[in-house]
Amino acid sequence: MNLLTQKFTTKHDTAPFSGIKTEDFMPAFIKGIEIARKEIDDIVANPEEPTFENTIEAMSFGGDVLERTSSIFFNLHSAETNDDIQKIAMEVSPLLSEFGNDVRLNKDLFERVKAVYDKRDSLDLTPEQATLLEKKYKGFARNGANLPEDKKNRLREIDKEASKLSLEFGENVLAETNAYQLHITDEKDLSGLPEGTIEAAHELAMSLEKEGWVFTLDYPSYVPFMTYADNRELRKKLAIAFGAKAFQGNEFDNREIVLKIAKLRHERANLLGYKSHADFVLEERMAESPEKVKSFLQDLLAKAKPAAEREFAELTAFAKELDGLDHLEKWDGAYYSEKLKQKLFNLDDEKLKPYFKLENVLNGAFTIAGKLYGLKFEEVKDIDTYHKDVTTYEVKDEAGKLVAIFYADFFPRKGKRNGAWMTSFKSQYVKDGVNERPHISIVCNFTKPTETKPSLLTFNEVTTLFHEFGHALHGMLADTVYPGLSGTSVYWDFVELPSQVMENWCYEPEALALFAHHYQTGEIIPMEYIQKIKESASFQEGMATMRQLSFGLLDMGWHSADPSGITDVKAFETEQFATTQLYPDVKENAMSTAFSHIFQGGYSSGYYSYKWAEVLDADAFEFFQEKGIFDKETATKFKNNILSKGGTEHPMVLYKRFRGQEPRPEALLKRAGLLG
Repeated sequence: MNLLTQKFTTKHDTAPFSGIKTEDFMPAFIKGIEIARKEIDDIVANPEEPTFENTIEAMSFGGDVLERTSSIFFNLHSAETNDDIQKIAMEVSPLLSEFGNDVRLNKDLFERVKAVYDKRDSLDLTPEQATLLEKKYKGFARNGANLPEDKKNRLREIDKEASKLSLEFGENVLAETNAYQLHITDEKDLSGLPEGTIEAAHELAMSLEKEGWVFTLDYPSYVPFMTYADNRELRKKLAIAFGAKAFQGNEFDNREIVLKIAKLRHERANLLGYKSHADFVLEERMAESPEKVKSFLQDLLAKAKPAAEREFAELTAFAKELDGLDHLEKWDGAYYSEKLKQKLFNLDDEKLKPYFKLENVLNGAFTIAGKLYGLKFEEVKDIDTYHKDVTTYEVKDEAGKLVAIFYADFFPRKGKRNGAWMTSFKSQYVKDGVNERPHISIVCNFTKPTETKPSLLTFNEVTTLFHEFGHALHGMLADTVYPGLSGTSVYWDFVELPSQVMENWCYEPEALALFAHHYQTGEIIPMEYIQKIKESASFQEGMATMRQLSFGLLDMGWHSADPSGITDVKAFETEQFATTQLYPDVKENAMSTAFSHIFQGGYSSGYYSYKWAEVLDADAFEFFQEKGIFDKETATKFKNNILSKGGTEHPMVLYKRFRGQEPRPEALLKRAGLLG
């Protein structure tokens, strides 16, 4: 029996992971597509006049077997993959893109949707229904429903090819990440490294049946090495390996793939009547157009660049004074920044880590969510997971009613991609009078506990956990009717607001007091450390801002103009980085070939969103600070107007309802120390 095609009989309808076999996926996808096709055919064949209920609503609640199979499968593809799963992904992704196109290019279905859309003003719809109708209509119009047949066919070919290429891109990056190891056998090469990092590297070496210590390109191994290792040659070696991912002329090289994806996206946008891929994407964003995004990025660059250049000069002088270095290279940045930060603030991550035991930080996030939104998290052992490291929680409100199921997956392993993300196994929606609650997951890559130490987080990892937890709250507190508008189904440049605003609590003494306790003594983090965390928050903020802006500008470079003239990925990139470059270029490295956000994730023409959302989050948190960071009234406003509303209305409307005004960039510039 294939569990994926049955109604789940588990607790809270959670995914029965241990009963699902890899070979179940393909038949479940095929069955899911078949059921969804039949549902579409039924809508089209309905002899009654098209109405909101029999057309738009019917489409919204259709395809649940396919939806469920996809979410389980693609979450495993990111968090617990293997050769078989990767093979299925390659086979299934063209089928899915073909099915998507069959729906979007279905003339009869579009006519029904259009008939409802054309009489929208007389339908007395709720704001959520009006948004859904517009979204469904645009989903067709923006994806070729109005095109002649030959162009529709070309669109199908493009989508099929692009979805395969982006999978291949991601698999190449993963293969390159997994392929590299820095194997150290001489103990003096470990000079400067924290003992936790050394211990983890030794445990990894033992698991690989090697002597000594092994470092990899996974962040928990790579970042501490680049930050603390005194051996400059080894830092250089590791940094070059990191920057050369999928840029080495081997079978995993992504250069051709990058050029193909960019060209296909441009051709697709042109087919649909848009000047560029960015014009197509940004029509459905708060930012609206490439011009607006570029002027937003350039405006921030003008404010950040003088500070960045000042900071870089200070760092260069510091490295010269300390070690007689004439030129800073990329592999020196994190190392000397950390040393300078220690000198200026007498604060280093190793001093802070004992106060940030993973379990305590997670409980801190839970406590803060309790104070703000009345949530209670209870770990449960009777919900199935896809790996033994995953923990599960029932999330309830003050009345004890179930709000969500929450999965947490925190440690790196071979089948898991780098980075951190939030995802869901089931969306929230209301059907037949029942409010179906969501199943939300966060996935991170933190240092594993060792024999002698629990998992202790760097402060940066603490903010990462809070960031993903902010996304999770957006998913958990969703309260909409339709699954397609629920939780994080919002404009892409709005989706980072709930996550980024959550990071602010990590800097507040009142919040830190709840969870930053020494893992051995239970002592609360000293006030002077908190003061230093706050002071150092804007340390090198000019350089950090410029780095983010450089990624946003590279993204716009790829997507806001015709890429057909680009033949050399590296040369093109160098040109895009001209106004933001601080360190000398490394000829063996390229950014684009491993820029998964834009070539595999959904951030193409959207990387600026991080900075855009920072403006929103700084402005929103200023509101909390005015009233008190645990002020119930402000939190309720945020919950009712932002977190629970998903994509039911235009984000600016929701934001103004929460804040009483449009967001102002001054709050961000002030927080970053970039105001005059």
